Amino acid sequence: MNATQWETLTDFVKWLGKEGHCKVDQTEKGWFLQYIDRDPETIERQKAAEAKEKLELDDDERQAKLLERQIERERARKVDEQEAVFTELKRENEEEKVTFAMPASKKKDPIPGPSSQTRLVGLQNPLAATNAMQKERKSEKEKAKDGLKRKSALEEIIQIEEQKKMKRSHKENWIIKGIIVKVVTKKLGERYYKKKGVIQDVQNLFAAVVKLLDSGDIIRLDQEHLETVIPALGKVVMVVNGAYRGSVASLVSLDEKSFSVTVELQKGPNRGKRIEKIPYEDICKLDT
Repeated sequence: MNATQWETLTDFVKWLGKEGHCKVDQTEKGWFLQYIDRDPETIERQKAAEAKEKLELDDDERQAKLLERQIERERARKVDEQEAVFTELKRENEEEKVTFAMPASKKKDPIPGPSSQTRLVGLQNPLAATNAMQKERKSEKEKAKDGLKRKSALEEIIQIEEQKKMKRSHKENWIIKGIIVKVVTKKLGERYYKKKGVIQDVQNLFAAVVKLLDSGDIIRLDQEHLETVIPALGKVVMVVNGAYRGSVASLVSLDEKSFSVTVELQKGPNRGKRIEKIPYEDICKLDT
């Protein structure tokens, strides 16, 4: 360096980045340089390659990217909003019991008609008969409404118990071999930031060996520097945390208000079972 105008090699590297001759980034391993080829033919080839890659994106990837943008916008909008508060189910009558009736076979409902009491009143007073019929219809509607309330309450209890089960089995480590994740750290440079890759191996529960999808580079990252990827509806995912951790499922629906999804298990004894209100971070796209 004595024969140059720079006192140190670091100053020379910074000058290359300032003048635009190279892309310069300081990483954990030292300075990282990438030469910028400004040859017109090279630039044209890069533009042609980018245009070709853009055209080759299939509908699934486009839908997935659109879904990710919607999720990010929804997260930014919902940061300051208060989370939903769940209250205990209260009964008006504590002695009332919930019963289930399983009919042996379906029967045609009889055509409703006026009761004998209504017919008797109708012979004496037509107006009184009309009022009696209206009371009977109102009573039938109230009974049907009560039945729906009991059913909704039971479904709510089942859902709350399912959420408690998921919460009790929640673990700190979520990375699993075979899932597609996104790099969310800049410590390795812009080259790897927001790139997607497949976890090839898991070390010490919290470290993942990731093979990037675009470049094929293999890097080792802590799970804090990774993020789950949500695919398009109908695609295959893996449950990475909770009571059904390691289960393969298909993505059924997505609730942007509660940042949760509904999946349907595909394998095992619970095949066909639908799990609701699973947080975004507890499911991840599976490499198929």
